[in-house]
Amino acid sequence: MISFDTADEEVRHREAPGLLHTEGFSTDIYFPRLGIGVVEDEPERLEAFRGRCAAQQRPMQYFPELTYYAINAGADRDGGASPGAGEFTWGLEAVQIRRAVQTGVAGAGVRVAVLDTGFDTSHPDFADRSVVVESFITGQGPQDVHGHGTHCIGTACGPWHPAAGAVQSPGYGVASEAEIYSAKVLGDDGAGSDTSILAGIDWALQNDCQVISMSLGADVPQVHPPYVTAGRRALEQGAVMIAAAGNNAHRSAGDHGFVGAPANSPYVMAVAAVDEQLRIADFSARSLPHEGGEIDIAAPGVEIYSAWPTPQHYQSISGTSMAAPHVSGIAAVIAGASGLRGQELRDALISAAVPIQGAAAEDVGAGLAAVPANLVSESPTTGGGMAGAGVPGTGTAEAGTAEAGTAEPQHWVITVDDEHLSHIDDVVAQLQEAGLVVEKVLRSLGQVTGYTEGASVQSDEVSGTHRLSAVSGVASIDGAQRHSVAPPDAEVQ
Repeated sequence: MISFDTADEEVRHREAPGLLHTEGFSTDIYFPRLGIGVVEDEPERLEAFRGRCAAQQRPMQYFPELTYYAINAGADRDGGASPGAGEFTWGLEAVQIRRAVQTGVAGAGVRVAVLDTGFDTSHPDFADRSVVVESFITGQGPQDVHGHGTHCIGTACGPWHPAAGAVQSPGYGVASEAEIYSAKVLGDDGAGSDTSILAGIDWALQNDCQVISMSLGADVPQVHPPYVTAGRRALEQGAVMIAAAGNNAHRSAGDHGFVGAPANSPYVMAVAAVDEQLRIADFSARSLPHEGGEIDIAAPGVEIYSAWPTPQHYQSISGTSMAAPHVSGIAAVIAGASGLRGQELRDALISAAVPIQGAAAEDVGAGLAAVPANLVSESPTTGGGMAGAGVPGTGTAEAGTAEAGTAEPQHWVITVDDEHLSHIDDVVAQLQEAGLVVEKVLRSLGQVTGYTEGASVQSDEVSGTHRLSAVSGVASIDGAQRHSVAPPDAEVQ
């Protein structure tokens, strides 16, 4: 895997492919929206190429390709289909789906991409839905013969009122009117590679999907840089990436596990799983101490009833794979109600989460994912949206916003180029002199986060360029948003 991690489209779309071609590398598998490609060669030659790119101020990184699997929790399939007796599954009730039902906000007009084992397009519950399918597995079509992908799509985008059939089914999908984009990035055996997954992400962005859901992972604690790049590019293009945290814990035996890739990227939301009593699932991974390895949010993930390929139609299974699509569906509902996209949509998910009494943040992040209480059914362009969301047309200012005329601090994510990684402290000192209030130095990622006060250091009055970007060693500088969570004493809803 090679990565040109830059927000500069000219570099990603034109210069990077040119550099690869000049070096003799194939560009057959290169994703310009992400600045990521796949090549086969010896590490020595790749290292020499990296040096030549750095000399041209075009930092390139390379990494071994990983294999990923559909994330299931041990004996998932032993539970059978257990729909329960209610109108909705326990998972939908837990995330407050009735708030969406009461306002009629179901994610209409929002595109949700689910990257998994494909989808059963013959499922009767989706006969009248907008579904686009694609396969990125060589020699296999987009049809789901595994079951995992259909189940995840069902949870994220399935119906509130399933089609009448042999089995009377409760409502099991969060965003029941969202447009479904199914990318088969895991084969019939449930496994896939960086190549297939990144191809699916690139396809989702090409199709303007606002939510990208990934219930897959590799059990590696280290941040895998291609997903740092991919997650950042997705946010820039108005999409939020949501992933299962992983099922490598065995808490009852004292093993809390760890968040694996791609969920441990700082630009991908990592989702933990809770049971019907809102207790952390025994298999659900815990946060890692490094930046990006944190659990961001939790959702229902034990005995989750959802769609399954024909002829069975329904199945109850468990895993953080089942938790992630609950969050993806909520994201689609919020996006449809508010018009929020990218980082603002991610912030809204965190802000709407409800703290779980007795649960540690390292296990559940901001808390239980939930449909916000302030949804309204009208479009934000016609005076609707989420009350207090700060979007045009709501008529409500965001709580905590500074008074008119007061300059808000601007938050930044600054990437240090390869040549200066070994001297990152010197770069930090120069950034501080240029006006940056440093919050964190992420040495493993080669990044610095912080903020500037007011407008005094925003730009140079002579050149018009951002003063921080003029610091030697800065490869790129991107704006960042702040996350907020509900107050600690908020009632679990």
